[in-house]
Amino acid sequence: MDLLSKINSPGDLKKMSRTRLPALADEIRNMIVDVISVNGGHLASSLGSVELAIALHYVFETPLDKIIWDVGHQSYAHKILTGRRDQFPSIRKMGGLSGFTRMSESPYDAFSTGHSSTSISAGLGMSCAKAVKHEQRKVISVIGDGSMTAGIAYEGLNQAGDSNRDLIVILNDNDMSISKNVGALSSLLSRAFSGKKMQDLRKEVGEFLKSLPKIGDDIYQLVKRSEESFMTFISPGMLFEAFGFEYFGPINGHNIEHLVDILNNIKMLNEPVLLHVATRKGKGYEPAEKNPVYFHGVGSFEIKTGHLTSKKSLVPTYTQVFGEAMILLAKKDKRIVAVTAAMPEGTGLTRFAERYPDRFFDVGIAEQHGVTFAAGVAAEGLRPVVAIYSTFLQRAYDQILHDVCLESLPVVFALDRGGVVGADGPTHHGVFDLSYLRSMPNMTVMAPKDENELCAMLKTAINHDGPIAIRYPRGTAVGVEIKEPYEAIPIGAGELLADGNDVLIIAAGSSVQEALDACPILEKKGISAAVVNARFIKPLDSELILSLAERIPRIITVEENALQGGFGSAVLECLCDAGHTGAQIKRIGVPDKFIEHGDQTELRAKYEIDKAAIVAAAEGLVHETPRPSSNPGRM
Repeated sequence: MDLLSKINSPGDLKKMSRTRLPALADEIRNMIVDVISVNGGHLASSLGSVELAIALHYVFETPLDKIIWDVGHQSYAHKILTGRRDQFPSIRKMGGLSGFTRMSESPYDAFSTGHSSTSISAGLGMSCAKAVKHEQRKVISVIGDGSMTAGIAYEGLNQAGDSNRDLIVILNDNDMSISKNVGALSSLLSRAFSGKKMQDLRKEVGEFLKSLPKIGDDIYQLVKRSEESFMTFISPGMLFEAFGFEYFGPINGHNIEHLVDILNNIKMLNEPVLLHVATRKGKGYEPAEKNPVYFHGVGSFEIKTGHLTSKKSLVPTYTQVFGEAMILLAKKDKRIVAVTAAMPEGTGLTRFAERYPDRFFDVGIAEQHGVTFAAGVAAEGLRPVVAIYSTFLQRAYDQILHDVCLESLPVVFALDRGGVVGADGPTHHGVFDLSYLRSMPNMTVMAPKDENELCAMLKTAINHDGPIAIRYPRGTAVGVEIKEPYEAIPIGAGELLADGNDVLIIAAGSSVQEALDACPILEKKGISAAVVNARFIKPLDSELILSLAERIPRIITVEENALQGGFGSAVLECLCDAGHTGAQIKRIGVPDKFIEHGDQTELRAKYEIDKAAIVAAAEGLVHETPRPSSNPGRM
């Protein structure tokens, strides 16, 4: 029976008999698998939270009651149930649904998410606001156990418990974030599921005590209270009750009947409540259940086998190149250690961790801690390499500035996913790093044009006595040969890759290849272009740039970063400080807006940061009517 076709809103869901909800869950899972097998996306986590999404919308009055899905990885069923079923096949495509919750997309999306561990703080803020407005509505924050490794989650718990606010926190516990969870908290949570024999023994003893004539029930109640006091100290309840939360669970997060019953009871309480539910990541799709790490974020795949449908490229990704370079360098340099924030697979460090387990540190979803931890490692004379996605390093801005740069500690930042990343959208594009890093004293910032230069830059960074960042893009590398041994690059040295007389193109990182690809097109149009690979965003090779600018006053800067304060701004500052004010300059980069989700190539074309944009800019400069010499230029 097709139940899902009848659900256009949570109101339709509430009309459905509870006995049909498990069948509805199966239909939702089938739809998620069908769509994500084509589009790619965060499959395993959303499959694990289907029953939870159904139960929440069945019990609560959304969107008046607010449900906040932490990160948003687990929100696909939520989207399907809230009027977006027919749009769901467009998820993560340009112009389609976001892969995360977005307030601008639906009134049912109570908060925009994408980075982890924010749901409790946001939920508490909403609860306090509702109290000020005298609104009697519930706020529910759904957070995964992996997200509970971040400090901000505990800051929210601390205030919520202390203020005794009406807030429901649901801990969706599948023993995983993106990778296997690490840390003491993970061990604490797992204790609740390792005591089946204890549970069976408790049940048998309880039945025996209650069977005693006259005094049995009284003795049973006394023992039960004592037992619960003991159990509190060996279960997660100890932690959350210490924060002032009423703790329930853990319960089976795939038993809809049980979920609906306990949520109906909990919603009557007007105090901080934490419900601990146990779910299975990838539930209902066998390949994802067997390999939830692989299916956390996956490309298009064949449903029957789970195998990717896209052909594997013979050219490695930048992530893979970085991981192999780390192993090679660490073999020769015992000072090198690797630090990641719950992303060993995503940052290419899995093999490093296997090869050098004593020199690998996964700090969990805790970027702030990870950076200061690395500062401590560096203070002891080692060379920590902090491998974090560009967008996630934003969470540790103060730690980079205060704990690393202030004393110029030799911490290497390997910023994966720099620039436009694609279908994950505005919360994941790494388009602000050049701007915020280049403003920091003592910081050196590099961006490689290809995989060979990435390896050389990693060697350069390890040898450098100060903070240094390497920023490289998502996806397949250029396909050049990697030369060994790696040769360090002199700090601040750019390179002239192509010479010309009409236009000077100064590019950084992945934009260098776009500039080189534009050259033959420009040549056919009669325009001769010089191309500079800046390599260093800070410090710039000012000598090279100024000498070329004297000869070629038409200048184009190209970057996959926000124009405000980015690489182009650095070039403008260089020219201005040198008194070179007569140049015609066009900056190509990300405009002053958040870039939506979509295919990387489509997004680069839409926002004019590709080779076509370089060609258009060059034609515009060459054919532009020259200004009077007294004019200070376009800077």
